[in-house]
Amino acid sequence: MTELDHPQHRPNVGVVLFHPDGRVWLGRRHRQAPPYNWQFPQGGVDEGEDLEVAARRELAEETGVTSVELLGRTEGWITYDFPPEVMANPKHARGWRGQKQVWFAYRFVGEESEIDLEADEHIEFDAWRWGRLDETPELIVPFKRGVYEAVVAAFQGFARGDSPVRRREGEN
Repeated sequence: MTELDHPQHRPNVGVVLFHPDGRVWLGRRHRQAPPYNWQFPQGGVDEGEDLEVAARRELAEETGVTSVELLGRTEGWITYDFPPEVMANPKHARGWRGQKQVWFAYRFVGEESEIDLEADEHIEFDAWRWGRLDETPELIVPFKRGVYEAVVAAFQGFARGDSPVRRREGEN
């Protein structure tokens, strides 16, 4: 696997954060209407950046979480293409055909008070909850569903459970 694989796809990492009981952290996308507005932290890889370093950086930026232990990662790139409505918006596609991702599974070893959706000035999520890994393909936008199915298959050995939504402070 090299940066040259899938050259029209933006290098990206995704993170599945597992609670010690096997549930997974899900974030509700800030300012995105339902129904497909829940997802895992993910983001771009800076040029020359190590993939695991990028995964930990994205997790910290989007959730405030740094207290983690690596459980595993996917092998090779998992790709998806942007749908026409994303391709039509240069702000979103930024010249890429889609994204290529490596996913990391981490066990959360901190306290829930560590979770801070405003840890970075660019807010990605406005609410979060612990959920079941197997429910995630139905929560994500349809064009990313195949990626989430692959991630579920790769990490299912770490998973089980469910829980209620937690919102940013001051939100209904």
